[in-house]
Amino acid sequence: MSSMSSVAGLSKYIRTLPKAKSTFLMIIVLSFIIGAVLFLVKPMSLGSGLENFFYGGAFGFVVYGLPAIITGATDQKWVSTLKGINLKMKHSMFLALVSMTMAGVISIIGTIIGNILHFDLFINSILFGIVIAFAFNILVIWSVTRIRLIKSVLVAIIQPLLMIGVLIITSFLNNLESVFELGIFTTFFKVIIASAVFLLAIYSFISIVESPMKKNLGFGALEILSFFISHMNEGSKSIEELFDNAGEAIDTLVGVCSFRKPDGDIKALFISPCVHPGPLGDIGGSNMPTILANRFDSFAMVAHGPSTHDFNPVSSDEIVKIESSVRTALENMEYSSKASRFVRYSHKKANIGTQFFNNGCVMLSTFAPSGSDDIEFAVGLATMIESQKELEIDNPILVDCHNSFNAEKGGVLPGNPELFQLLDTIKLIEKKDLEHEIKVGCYSTDLGGFGKHEGIGDSGLKTMVIEVDGQRTAYVLFDSNNMELGYRETIFNAVEDLEIDEIEVMTTDTHSVNTLSAGYNPVGTVEKEKIIEYVRESIIEAIDDLETVEAGTRTERIENLKTFGPNNSTELISTISSIVSVSKIAAPLIFIMAIIFVFIWIYLF
Repeated sequence: MSSMSSVAGLSKYIRTLPKAKSTFLMIIVLSFIIGAVLFLVKPMSLGSGLENFFYGGAFGFVVYGLPAIITGATDQKWVSTLKGINLKMKHSMFLALVSMTMAGVISIIGTIIGNILHFDLFINSILFGIVIAFAFNILVIWSVTRIRLIKSVLVAIIQPLLMIGVLIITSFLNNLESVFELGIFTTFFKVIIASAVFLLAIYSFISIVESPMKKNLGFGALEILSFFISHMNEGSKSIEELFDNAGEAIDTLVGVCSFRKPDGDIKALFISPCVHPGPLGDIGGSNMPTILANRFDSFAMVAHGPSTHDFNPVSSDEIVKIESSVRTALENMEYSSKASRFVRYSHKKANIGTQFFNNGCVMLSTFAPSGSDDIEFAVGLATMIESQKELEIDNPILVDCHNSFNAEKGGVLPGNPELFQLLDTIKLIEKKDLEHEIKVGCYSTDLGGFGKHEGIGDSGLKTMVIEVDGQRTAYVLFDSNNMELGYRETIFNAVEDLEIDEIEVMTTDTHSVNTLSAGYNPVGTVEKEKIIEYVRESIIEAIDDLETVEAGTRTERIENLKTFGPNNSTELISTISSIVSVSKIAAPLIFIMAIIFVFIWIYLF
């Protein structure tokens, strides 16, 4: 799996949190249970076990639950006042619940250990739990809200202070074994020092995480994390500002094959931009195939041209430049009423299906049934130049069918054997004369509402059947990010009885489906049979739509397209990967040392 896909796989840890009302009820129930268990573990001589249970439950609600409810209701307001992001009411309430639960569980465990060792660790365990809750609060708030450390401390400390305050008041009013035995000053001094240790640990860890990205890319890990979460939760595209600042302008290509009806109206467009639809969700060009297709009034298929994550647009606004180049190509396009039949050629793993139209050729490239990932632009450009020379055509339109997913297989890069296999396949292609009239039929479907869970993007499934000299070829395009290995061949077998002679299935490589999966989310992993039914239906409907057309091809340059850039994309991926690797070592080391120091400080001093 590619590095970018591994990074995108972090999105699987983003989950939809419960509503604030549900969390509110969970706080009440859990806090009661925590207190009840505490008092059962350490009976307070209040009478029967049942009395201890209910009294402990009330204690738990007051000491743990009430501060959690207050901070859950107010933290998001404090963060909003401080110009922070990502902390809505449900997030604030859930954070308070988790912090409360951590504090309560640690209190129970510490008290149990004290009973086993015949030490009274009741109060110290509660204090230790409160300090851990503070550390968790500050780590979350500082990491995701984009407010400064000092301001984050002011927000994060509210819940621990309330818990300590309520603990003191409750102990005093009920004459329990209380913090007064330690002394109020000693209690607060213990908590302050312990909190300072955790604060130092968190600051050290974040500094380690932040510095490589700031040095290499000009923005920090916390920025990209907070904007990423904001995108996942709210659909915000603020993260595009970071990419725009770090991006590079490039020139690339787009291939256009247009089919025009006798009255001059365009019936169908087949577009192959050498621009990558990534990185994920709705960020950058992730939904480019749908956005670009919807800019045209006619039926439009936006296939995957040779490109990698280096060529991800920094924002969806950049798609306008691709559209402009397509329109320029249409304005300068020459049409012919004749075309060639569809013919396949192969050499080793490389397979190319070719069809000549006017002064160009559509070349559908795949390494299926072997697995493959993106074809790098330089590899695609070399292949197109080779085809211009060998086939004497002006407008080669190369498509990376992207239809054979293998998690272990990387992209096709310069120097890979696959590059030379493509070039050798091009040499096998025989240029065909344009002797036969063309008919084209189109059909599109949303596959019954299938969506990201099934690996299907907004454009669903689009099928175009081209009939030349009695031969019918089905061009089938899924708005998906790759296809499960072997599913292409399954589809081929499932449509053998239909009135077509050739078929190729492709995916757009849209990364809009990658927010719910571990990096990739290829079509064909679920609902296989139902999807095939829609493929069959689309082919039948496209055949019914066949009508005579003229065809034209043109390859146009896209200029000054702002993308991640060949260097920055690799830098971003490698930096994030290195941060994750370093964090696996640094985080346990830093936080375990902090926990040990705080444990000794609270329990032994």
